[in-house]
Amino acid sequence: MGLDVDARRYGPLEVGRAQHEEGVERLLRSFDEVPPGEPVRLAKRTSNLFRPRTSSSSHGLDTTGLTGVVSVDPDARTADVQGMCTYEDLVDATLPYGLMPYVVPQLKTITLGGAVTGLGIESSSFRLGLPHESVLEMDVLTGTGEIVTARPDGTEREQALMRGFPNSYGSLGYAVRLRIALEPVQRYVELRHVRFDSLTALTEGMARIVDRGEYDDEVVDFLDGVVFSADEAYLCLGRRTDEPGPVSDYSGVTDKQAIYYRSLQHGGPAGSVERDRLTIRDYLWRWDTDWFWCSRAFGVQNPRIRRLWPQQLLRSSAYWKIIGLDHRYDLGNKIGALKGEGPRERVVQDVEVTIDRTAEFLDWFLRELPIEPVWVCPLRLRESAPARGLGSESDRPWPLYPLEPDTTYVNIGFWSSAPIEDGMAEGAWNRLIETEVSRLGGHKSLYSEVFYSREEFAQLYGGEHAARLKAEFDPDERFATLYEKAVGAR
Repeated sequence: MGLDVDARRYGPLEVGRAQHEEGVERLLRSFDEVPPGEPVRLAKRTSNLFRPRTSSSSHGLDTTGLTGVVSVDPDARTADVQGMCTYEDLVDATLPYGLMPYVVPQLKTITLGGAVTGLGIESSSFRLGLPHESVLEMDVLTGTGEIVTARPDGTEREQALMRGFPNSYGSLGYAVRLRIALEPVQRYVELRHVRFDSLTALTEGMARIVDRGEYDDEVVDFLDGVVFSADEAYLCLGRRTDEPGPVSDYSGVTDKQAIYYRSLQHGGPAGSVERDRLTIRDYLWRWDTDWFWCSRAFGVQNPRIRRLWPQQLLRSSAYWKIIGLDHRYDLGNKIGALKGEGPRERVVQDVEVTIDRTAEFLDWFLRELPIEPVWVCPLRLRESAPARGLGSESDRPWPLYPLEPDTTYVNIGFWSSAPIEDGMAEGAWNRLIETEVSRLGGHKSLYSEVFYSREEFAQLYGGEHAARLKAEFDPDERFATLYEKAVGAR
């Protein structure tokens, strides 16, 4: 049964197979128009990457016909989705059927193809893994100009592409269509915000919930948390429900001053719980309105400014435009200089460490960097099958981001800046974080600035296996390599 959602308001019409094929043909024509040997990339008006390109000389492929949902099959609980479809449009197409993608990343403009070729994560990841694990098949435009349909049970070549595509960031090709599994949802999410007074207690509590799927005999369907300081942190436990009752609104529609992350804090002792309720749609986008807490950098959390800020601009896509101007003109440091402040280094990263090392990393981070709050989100891979194809010796399912099967990790996200002190090298704070994450046996996501050497990068992100995939699916190097994209920002 579908939810009480007005599809005319929330759901884009499914584009259908014929319109999808027209979009594919347009994409292929634009690829064929690029002179042989010339590099190519997607022509995108928006991006969720924090590493600006060093060059825009490569030819942009036409993706204008590949931004929607092809179809939803409510009986099979699957959707065929075009690669450039945003999660906002995808969710609006599935909720009328009472369904949602297994994992919905936090920001509305993240595309499904982007979340699969990069890495997406959210509060369902402790039980459902990462977005690429829900992909049943996908059509990928490779560097040879052909469309390869990759399946987990296909030929050796198809399996190699299926498992090598996650974390490839367009270095092997671009997803044109993805068939994904969906799961049933209910109308509301009942929230419990549980307070912890130490980082060790926080991670121990998180581990118990991941193992048991419940807290105090109440099921937990969604799990993430926020660390405000070493002695104040919260786990946010979500339970799906159809039980009627009042709901909060952090979208800015009915209460413009309500800010989700501030609602988590309460003055009770360790172990105390406060409850909240959201509609399922508002829960999925609870972080987008204020881009977690990053809207405060633009003054939007100042009540006087917020009162005047247009409601339709209370969303991450509006803040991205401001960030784009900052990247181009270094506005933040120029404004800071007018205030007599020194330059600052952007520290915007997501890292993963195993749950047994999480308290250690958080303690180090809070001591070394003047940044708070910090987001935490546990995850586990859904499967433990080894990578196959192209002579892989890897025993990990997804070789370009080699998380271990049957292991709980915690994603730790921090999005701010830190002061540049006299004599500090370029990227000093980010390099320090990379060193500590490597010491703890972790990884960092590649959507932001990366400073690893070529050798370190190869050890962490696929090495020889990545080279074999590149030789198979992009032998003429029409797309930049993964190292060039992540470190060279191409």
